[in-house]
Amino acid sequence: MTQRILDPEAIQSQDPTAIPRITLPARGTLFATRAARLASLADHNPIGGYVRLMAVLVDAQQRALEHFDARMPERAAIEQAQRHSMPVLPALSSGRDPAWRDVLHRLLDRVEAAGAATPALANVLGTLRAASTGALDAQADALLAQRFAEVVPASAPFVMAALQVVWTDLASRLDARDVPYVGTPGICPVCGSAPVASVVRIGGAYQGYRYVQCGLCGTESHVVRVKCTNCDSTKGIAYHGIEGGSGALKAESCDECRAYRKIGYLEKDYAFEPLADDLASLTLDLLMNDAGYRRASPNPLLWPEVPGEP
Repeated sequence: MTQRILDPEAIQSQDPTAIPRITLPARGTLFATRAARLASLADHNPIGGYVRLMAVLVDAQQRALEHFDARMPERAAIEQAQRHSMPVLPALSSGRDPAWRDVLHRLLDRVEAAGAATPALANVLGTLRAASTGALDAQADALLAQRFAEVVPASAPFVMAALQVVWTDLASRLDARDVPYVGTPGICPVCGSAPVASVVRIGGAYQGYRYVQCGLCGTESHVVRVKCTNCDSTKGIAYHGIEGGSGALKAESCDECRAYRKIGYLEKDYAFEPLADDLASLTLDLLMNDAGYRRASPNPLLWPEVPGEP
């Protein structure tokens, strides 16, 4: 199979309705849809209790987003990103809105108010509330840079959830025409973060096309099918599923980099949501690990206990 490679100018000259390049997050529904999907996937799930807790957290994200407006970048910064083919809202920049810590505390309050706090969880929430500004920022830096040795797995999902609210807010208010073509394959053109999973969409201009969903800002970017979303290789791609399980979810592995990400097919399950379905399919992760593959990147709401092993 061969694929014609076009430069950005050639792509821009084509009919823009042919293949939508990106889809910015829908701030009114992204987290609500995800929370509902998590709640539905929790039943009969090996980690059902944790999935239900994350559904509560994600619902809190939607409520927090409704009353949050982060600082948008200056026009000059957007134009600079375009000139240099860099993410327009880089997660690793030093200009993170300090309001993310206020979002974190709102999320903690809502999780606690929902009555989901076990003694162990109450301890995690209390530790986060008592953490200093410096400690919280250091944990955010480690998460965004995926420095696993510095990540505290128990508190990471809550910190990451607050950061997701900030970047989803920013991404949802962008003009898609301002999002540049980035020079590094496999990263989000909006924030530069790694995707969590991919989905083959249905309907209209999206029919049959595969999109990767950013684990931070929720932006979806088109990536051709049968191609590694980690190393960009088209060699040694294979698909794995659970025997007797739904055909709507597979693990797409690459023999070049020995990594995998999950992929879902809306034609087989219209309710598929990349982050939610990835989180709720831990059994598939265990099978892939046994087969000698590693996750290309962690799920933002479930971080590895062993440093350095996403």
